Amino acid sequence: MNSNPYDLTGRVAIVTGGGTGIGAATARILARHGADVVIASRTTEELEKTAAAVRDATGRRCLAVPTDVKEEEQVIRMVQRTVDEFGRIDILINNAGGTRLGPLSGLTTKAWDASFGLNARSAYLCTREVGRHLTIQRSGAIINVSSGAGLNGVKGGAHYASSKAALQMFTKVTAAEWGRYGIRANCVAVGLVSSERAVEAWRVAKLDASSMAAGIPLGRPGTPSEVAYAIHFLASDAASYISGQTFSIDGGPHMGGITDT
Repeated sequence: MNSNPYDLTGRVAIVTGGGTGIGAATARILARHGADVVIASRTTEELEKTAAAVRDATGRRCLAVPTDVKEEEQVIRMVQRTVDEFGRIDILINNAGGTRLGPLSGLTTKAWDASFGLNARSAYLCTREVGRHLTIQRSGAIINVSSGAGLNGVKGGAHYASSKAALQMFTKVTAAEWGRYGIRANCVAVGLVSSERAVEAWRVAKLDASSMAAGIPLGRPGTPSEVAYAIHFLASDAASYISGQTFSIDGGPHMGGITDT
């Protein structure tokens, strides 16, 4: 093991949903600690801007590969492009995800399938394709980005909570099956985070961040970098004996009861 267990020099990471928010912050932090990074999402302009910023800030290679991770052939091409460019893959961050909330009574089959496609199918496709290389290499780290909704549910998000819960179980089974190849798989369940897109959505919906954070013990939303630092830990040798776990990154537990005044 490296004398600095957080050092990722010589390793190659793929970060899906890498153009903005948690994905962009993760790419930057992994590169800052020595990794070369491939970032993927559907929006080419965002990807290229983020890749250039990562390269300028860290001096590491950062390759933008426009990819719809719900589409099998595009995922296959993304993984092959990574191997062609960098010669290996060591870290996979399945960060792409999201949904549109709505009550169960009006939830359409299309919306249900779309949520599972983005939040569960995409992680399966990326894990399967990257896993072909990690199992031969007999090492690697996979980190799946889930949500507190996958642990506790959320009203108006039956499809979202269910797909994120599926992602958490997928993580556990991946860890159990692939541990013998030296592959670790873990998951982060993210709470309220002030990413660029979240802040814009709050503005459009006229939601106040302070009010939404009222039940969070730390009293505020998290930042993309705070999630990214946890992902970096799980991707590094500092977490070399941690696998199959889901970690909440949510500012603390929500619970009722009396208040200490």
